Amino acid sequence: MDRCIVLVDAGYLLGAAASLLAGEPSRSRITVDHTALIQALRERAESDTERPLLRIYWFDGAPDRVPQPEHRRLRVMPRVTVRLGALTRSDGRWAQKGVDAAMHAELTELARNRACSDIVLVTGDGDLLPGMMAAKEHGVAVHLWAVQAADGDYNQSEDLVAEADERRVLDRTWITKAVRAKESGGVCAPPPVPRPEIAAILSAPLPESSLAAAPERPAEEGEHSPAAATGNGTQERASASKGVPTPKDLAALRAPGVQPAPHPPTATLRWSSDKGWVDRPPTEPAEAASMPTLAQLTSAEQRWADREEDITTVGGDPYEVGQVFARRWIQRLGDQSHLQKLSVMYPRVPHRIDGELLRYAARFGLLAHKDDQIDEHDRYAIRAGFWREIDVRTAAEHAPAGE
Repeated sequence: MDRCIVLVDAGYLLGAAASLLAGEPSRSRITVDHTALIQALRERAESDTERPLLRIYWFDGAPDRVPQPEHRRLRVMPRVTVRLGALTRSDGRWAQKGVDAAMHAELTELARNRACSDIVLVTGDGDLLPGMMAAKEHGVAVHLWAVQAADGDYNQSEDLVAEADERRVLDRTWITKAVRAKESGGVCAPPPVPRPEIAAILSAPLPESSLAAAPERPAEEGEHSPAAATGNGTQERASASKGVPTPKDLAALRAPGVQPAPHPPTATLRWSSDKGWVDRPPTEPAEAASMPTLAQLTSAEQRWADREEDITTVGGDPYEVGQVFARRWIQRLGDQSHLQKLSVMYPRVPHRIDGELLRYAARFGLLAHKDDQIDEHDRYAIRAGFWREIDVRTAAEHAPAGE
């Protein structure tokens, strides 16, 4: 068949681009315009091979093979197919597993079935040498593309370079059409600023009532404590007590004149926070417990339409995910009084709805383990998006923020 196919090792392409533009192979150091990158790959492939493009295969790794936001954007583009391997930690570093094997299998299968006359490989891994040799045996011309190396030397296997029918180098000018280096965080560079909705939570002061409730330590204890032995002991205790305000603190700020009703003398659950052990009632308020979940409000037809929208439209940004969930919940509410009840519970999302919100976000690869810890910033952003949509619909006076 007189057409070409492009197989892209995303780890090689973006890692080498990061080395070239940012000085290190970390993909977090660059920003990528995937639409422009795919278009540039297509134009370059059709120009070099003089064949129309059949398809671009994008091979990458992802934790538990769950598509990340960039993969979700790529896989709905015309003529683009995404193949995911695993992304695991080894010796403190992330490593792809199964990506090379998937590329090898696709390369040999396409050549065996004579699906194309030319195959473009964007990779540097010598493990693909047997697949390249097999493709040539089936009469396919193999074009090997390299990314310009930061040190001017090869960043590909020499055996792979020697076996290729044609070789091209994607230079800095070509790379910068779709890839940019992020601003370096030097000494004089300002720290990254979170979204205003998230910053509102982190900067909110603690209510005076919670500060006054904390018992003061006896003077004798302060004299013999390790903090008192140092010159900045008082400052250390003050900074430790400041902490991040909890949802309970923010609720007290919103209605300082309203005192919570005393709970009946029943068994209570206790949970740990940055302020120590705090008593918590065993059940939610009746208003929160009576609120329907999105699953209860969604019909089978709507569920199918939601999945279609998730796959083709929703990019997977945490803030956007929270907005989409809230919009669907609001639109399907039969009793709009639930919306007013929810707005006065700000900033605490009822547990039933919050759990469903986070499970929905997990579909987009969010809340995955990053450096062996759950990304709390994603949680803030998801809930901030949720409250923003609630605030827009109810025209509430409070500023939207996540829990």
